[in-house]
Amino acid sequence: MGVNGCLFCKMVAGQIPVTKIYEDDVVLSFLDIGPVSDGHALVIPKQHFEKLHDCPSELLGKVSSRLGRIAVAITGAMNSDGYNILCNNGRAAGQLVEHLHFHIIPRNSGDGVFGHWPAYKYEKGKIEQIALKIRENL
Repeated sequence: MGVNGCLFCKMVAGQIPVTKIYEDDVVLSFLDIGPVSDGHALVIPKQHFEKLHDCPSELLGKVSSRLGRIAVAITGAMNSDGYNILCNNGRAAGQLVEHLHFHIIPRNSGDGVFGHWPAYKYEKGKIEQIALKIRENL
């Protein structure tokens, strides 16, 4: 889609209305219109980058430094026990808008959100093979 057709870039530019909860020179944060819990918000860098690894580390640090403050405000307002911060990268990971964004999802014990974590055990020797492949790509 790119910068010109990017939904989130249009939100940053004020061309599409959002329910804003925080904004400064680096990020825009607003409530998700399809929440998985009350208070579910997005935090986006104002600059367009498609994925986490595309964003320069200095800017990513600035974006990350705002996540905790916004998460505390959300969980306090929602009287939540905790929160998830998610960042989907690529369609296969559930990224629907091709602009880097972080979900802050307020949570309460027993809320049923993400009720099943599909964990499994590696077959003998497989974990070492995978670790080697990853280290070779660093």
